[in-house]
Amino acid sequence: MLDTLLTLDGGFLLWLQDLRTPILNAFFSFYTQLGNAGLVWIVLSVLLLLYPKTRKAGFWALIAMLFGLLFTNVLLKHLVARTRPWLVVEGLTALVDEHDPNSFPSGHTCAAFACCVTWARFAARRWVKVLCLILAVLMGFSRLYVGVHFPSDVIAGCVVGCLCALLAWTVQRKAENVWRGRKA
Repeated sequence: MLDTLLTLDGGFLLWLQDLRTPILNAFFSFYTQLGNAGLVWIVLSVLLLLYPKTRKAGFWALIAMLFGLLFTNVLLKHLVARTRPWLVVEGLTALVDEHDPNSFPSGHTCAAFACCVTWARFAARRWVKVLCLILAVLMGFSRLYVGVHFPSDVIAGCVVGCLCALLAWTVQRKAENVWRGRKA
């Protein structure tokens, strides 16, 4: 079963590598590196904290990303210890350096979905919600395009990120109920 998954994952990455172009290489290499250490999502969430109208979105996105960090980088990556694709898929070349030897799940994708799903939940306008989700999907795709994750790593990162956003939402509702109870 795992061999079949590795074959499918590796085959997809090699197919994607054949579609690379210099313009896309530059774009996806740049975009994926914006996600290093969750930096782009942290900076944007902190900026949202500065405005009362977006403060909740920024705060709860940071909480969702913290959950994601704990589940992916602290727990799952070490439990699964899956090797990076360019080390096991013959002919695959990574476009960026990746120093973490563990591949599963994608931390970049988890952070992007944890943050962007949280932002989308608070967004009043539909186009903002769609933009948030596009940004997250692009981050996941960028990890595949540059060859540092298997598709199953990115899917798992997406699922974990969405679950972390849901967990943050649950904590938020419980915290607000406690707060309302104290005010009464």
